[in-house]
Amino acid sequence: MSLDKSIQSGKSHRKPYRGAKAIDATCRNHGNDKWCKENRTHKNDKRELAVEQELSDYDKARSSSN
Repeated sequence: MSLDKSIQSGKSHRKPYRGAKAIDATCRNHGNDKWCKENRTHKNDKRELAVEQELSDYDKARSSSN
């Protein structure tokens, strides 16, 4: 039973999807489209870059001291 039918029959009390997310199913929360995924994982990407930078700085300092 689709969401619209269940709302009409009274079995579900959720609101139907409206707006852009109603058109593109991949753009919902935790979706797979590129835009939403990059927005959701931005902080993790920044953390990974910071760790890589720290490792490269450590390697440079270690190699210059030898």
